[in-house]
Amino acid sequence: MSGNRFAEFLVARRAELRPADVGLPGAGRRRTPGLRREEVAVRAGVSVDYLARLEQGRDINPSLAIVDALAGALLLDDAQRHHFGLLALTAGREERCPGAHAPARVVPESVEAILRALDPTPAFVLGRGLTVLAGNPAWEEFAEPLGLLEHPADLAYWVFRNEAAHRVLRNRAAVAEAFTAMLYRASIRWPADRELREIIDDLRQLPEFAQRWAPRLAARPAPTPLRLEHPVHGAVTITAETLETQGDHTVVVWLPDRALAREPGLRLVRDRAANE
Repeated sequence: MSGNRFAEFLVARRAELRPADVGLPGAGRRRTPGLRREEVAVRAGVSVDYLARLEQGRDINPSLAIVDALAGALLLDDAQRHHFGLLALTAGREERCPGAHAPARVVPESVEAILRALDPTPAFVLGRGLTVLAGNPAWEEFAEPLGLLEHPADLAYWVFRNEAAHRVLRNRAAVAEAFTAMLYRASIRWPADRELREIIDDLRQLPEFAQRWAPRLAARPAPTPLRLEHPVHGAVTITAETLETQGDHTVVVWLPDRALAREPGLRLVRDRAANE
């Protein structure tokens, strides 16, 4: 992975903007899309040489004033500014960031109890790299025909490496994009996690993942549903609700659309009401 996400984002955002976005004439052909480096430098009040050093990762210590000026020059909104500032703080300082220690792979008993309490609604625990660390019986029963229990039990590996995902995921492209974004956000949150970096580096050997891997916002987007052609249950659309624990784990609850359609509110017990 790149050692300077701040530089990556800076270049990518400059390429996204059009001259008209910042009140410049758009006439004439440009060799590359977006704003020229000179145009951003003028807007931010910095030299072109200094901006070049930032974009090339040769300067990893911009002041808060410079970061704020660049954020304004690049028309970043509040969420983007937060992300931009986080990248500036962590660039080249990964060893001092959260996550330098090895992630906890043992699921605490308290979290296991949550999984048991949610049964028979499918629920499982994710680690930093979308690795499934534990699941309740309902989730394992639902996931096994999808090929999700094959080793390694990892959502990203399943989407990008398991042929079963191509057969059962009706919106596989959207899910692949969503999982790539989740891994990107994880890499921002835990930049010093060696295991996470290895997972991402391995996936980046795949052309499809490498093409999708690009600087993006760290803000959490709207959840992407899983539209499945389940070998046992047929056409099912899964929406996910998540709960982050105090550690590095995320509890994920899968809600099948048929259960949601039966009840006016959020119900976590499937089939029981229909049979009573």
